Amino acid sequence: MIYLDNAATSFPKPETVYQTLDRFARQDLANPGRAGHKMALSSERALDDARHLLNQFFHGEAPERFVFTLNCTDALNMAFKGVLTDGDHVVTTDLEHNSVSRPLRKMELDGRITLTRVRADAGGTISPDDVRRAITPRTRLIAMTHASNVLGTIQPVAAVGGLARDRDLLFVVDAAQTAGVVPIDVQGMSIDLLAFPGHKSLLGPTGTGGLYVGPRAQVRAWREGGTGGDSSSETQPREFPYFLEGGTPNVLGVAGLAAGIQYVQERGVDRLRTHEAELTERLWRRLDEIGGYQVFGHRDAARRVGALSFRTETLAATELGGILDQAFDIAVRPGLHCAPYIHRSLGTFPDGTVRVSPGPFNTEEHIDQLARALGEIAA
Repeated sequence: MIYLDNAATSFPKPETVYQTLDRFARQDLANPGRAGHKMALSSERALDDARHLLNQFFHGEAPERFVFTLNCTDALNMAFKGVLTDGDHVVTTDLEHNSVSRPLRKMELDGRITLTRVRADAGGTISPDDVRRAITPRTRLIAMTHASNVLGTIQPVAAVGGLARDRDLLFVVDAAQTAGVVPIDVQGMSIDLLAFPGHKSLLGPTGTGGLYVGPRAQVRAWREGGTGGDSSSETQPREFPYFLEGGTPNVLGVAGLAAGIQYVQERGVDRLRTHEAELTERLWRRLDEIGGYQVFGHRDAARRVGALSFRTETLAATELGGILDQAFDIAVRPGLHCAPYIHRSLGTFPDGTVRVSPGPFNTEEHIDQLARALGEIAA
C-alpha cells in the first residue's frame, strides 16, 4: 500500500514511536499521580516531560498550560464551549474543518452566539482586512485554521493574531495541519488558544492531542473528575493543567506523542514541510502533463503544506479514490474532507475532491506511481 492520506493521520510512525509505546506499555503503564509507587511516578513524569517538550516546541508561557486531549476536535470544543457566553459574536472562515464549524454553528442555531464566516480568496487564503471588517462590538473571539486541510494553503495567522490582540479579542487557532510542519510560536503569533492533534504531523498515535491555554483565556472546566493530586476539593481544582484534565489521561499515547515530537525536532520542522511541499508540487507538475485534472489552491510552495486537492470531470471523487485503492493499492482521501463550506465556495460540493497528502516517509517514486495510475485512469 502506498499511503498518501497523512492529512487524516500520519502513517507509518517513526520506529522510535512504536518502540516507546511497546516499552512504556510493558514497564510504566500505571495511573499517573494516583499513587506514590514507582510506576505511578514514572507515568506522571512522562506527562510532565511531554508538557515541557510541547512548551519548548510551541514557545508557550509555561508547560502546565498544555492540556492533553483526545484529539484536536476535543481541544477545539474545550476552547469554544469554555470561553464563549450568550450574546458573543465569533468571526471564523469558510476554510474550517467541521471541528471548528460544527460546534460554532450549533451554538449559533441554539441562539447563544452570532457568527460571521469570512471567505477565502480564489487561491484559498484569508485576508486579515476581511477579518477586521467582520469584527463587531459584540465580537469575543476569532477562530481560524492555520492551514486548510483541503487546499493546503497556510493562513496569515500572525497578522490575524495581532489584529485580535489589538482589539482585546481571544484568538483560537486550529493547528491540525501545521503542528509539526510549520513553525508555531503562540506568543509571537498572539495565539490565546492553540488546538493541535498528536497523530498527524507530530507523528504520535491516534487518541492524542492538546490545547494550549494562554493567560488571557479564562476557560471553564470541560469535565470534572479525579485529578490524582487533589482529592479533597469539592469541585475541580483550579490549578492547571488538572483543571481541564479530569479523569485518567492517555498516558501511553502521550508517551508515544513525546517520541514523535522528538523525531520532528531531530529532523527539523522546515525540512519536513519542504519535503512534503516538494512532493505535492511534483504531483501537480505530473497532473499538468497528464491533463484533465483540475487542481485547487494557489501554487506558492512557501505558503503551502503537503495537501493537494484535485478533481476530474469524468469520474466522481469517490469513484476515483476507490479505483486508486482497489486497482492500484494507493490510499488517498476523496470527498468533502469534513470541510463543506470551502467545497461550496470552490464549486466542488457535494462530490468533493481527491486529496493527496504525503508524509515524511513518502518518496518521489510514490508520487510517480500515483501519477502513472492517474494517467492510466484518465486514458
